[in-house]
Amino acid sequence: MAAGLPAVASPKPVTASKLSHVLLHKHAASLSFSQQAPFAHSFTKICRHYCPYRKKARIFTVYFVLDQRKETVPVEGPSAESSDGSSTKIEPVLISSRMAERLAKKRSERFTYLVAAVMSSLGITSMAVMAVYYRFSWQMEGGEVPLSEMVGTFALSVGAAVGMELWARWAHRALWHASLWHMHESHHRPREGPFELNDVFAIINAVPAIALLSYGFFHKGLVPGLCFGAGLGITVFGMAYMFVHDGLVHKRFPVGPIANVPYFRRVAAAHQLHHSDKFNGVPYGLFLGPKELEEVGGMEELEKEINRRRKSYMGL
Repeated sequence: MAAGLPAVASPKPVTASKLSHVLLHKHAASLSFSQQAPFAHSFTKICRHYCPYRKKARIFTVYFVLDQRKETVPVEGPSAESSDGSSTKIEPVLISSRMAERLAKKRSERFTYLVAAVMSSLGITSMAVMAVYYRFSWQMEGGEVPLSEMVGTFALSVGAAVGMELWARWAHRALWHASLWHMHESHHRPREGPFELNDVFAIINAVPAIALLSYGFFHKGLVPGLCFGAGLGITVFGMAYMFVHDGLVHKRFPVGPIANVPYFRRVAAAHQLHHSDKFNGVPYGLFLGPKELEEVGGMEELEKEINRRRKSYMGL
C-alpha cells in the first residue's frame, strides 16, 4: 500500500457502479477542483461501457483512508508599493523592541561592571606593585638585604593565596549556603543590574587584606614582612577570583585570552555544575573545583559541561 493509505477489506457485494464510484473518488482526490468534473464525466462513461450489466459480484470492498497531510507554505511578509508601482517587501522584524531593550540593558550592565573591574584591578595592582617595591627598597637602605624577611614575605603570599581557596571553600559551604544564604541567594538568581548583594563578600575579604598590607608596609621586621605577604596573597587571590569567577564563568565582563586556558575552562565548567545542584552543591571551591568533583564521581558530568561550554563559546 502507498504511504498514508491504510486499507481495510471486507467481503461485501458491490456493483460496477459502486466500484466506479469508489475508484472515481480515489483518483479524483489527486486532482484539483476544476479538473474533477470533466474527469468524473469521462470516468463514468468508461465504467458503463465496460460494465453494462449490473450483476452483483461478491468481491472485496477496499476502503482507502486518506491521511490529512500538512504542507508548509512559505508565508511572505507584507509588501508595500513604491511610487513607481513596484512592490517592495518589508523585512520581518527578528527582534522585538522589548528584546532589544533587554539586550541594551545587558550591555550597559556588563560595561558598568567591566569599568569597575578594570579600575579596581589596575588600582589594586599598581598599589601592590608600588608597595612591594618601596617596602623592600626602604628595607635595604642600610645596605643589608633582609633575606629572611623577603623569603617569608613571598612564601606567605603564595600560602595566603592557596589558603584563601580553602577558606572560600569552607565559607561557601558552611556560611554562604547556611546562615548567610539571604545574601548569597542573589548570586543564584537572575541578576538585575550590574551588581548583586553577593558582591559584599568581596569587600569583606578586602578589609583584612588592606589591614595586613598597611601594617606590613609601615613597619620593619619579620612579622610585618609576613603580614605584608599575607595581605599580598589575599589581594592576588581576589583579583584572580574576580576574573575567573565573575568574568569567565558568569560572563559579567569579557576576559579575553583567559577563556582559552584549558585549566580555567575546567574550573568554569566545575563551578557551573555547582549552580546546577547536580552533586548537592559540590564543588564549593573555585580553583580546586575539578578536584572536588573527582572526589564525588562527577568527572563525566564535568566533561559534558566542558564540551557544552566549548560549543556555546564557538557558537555551534
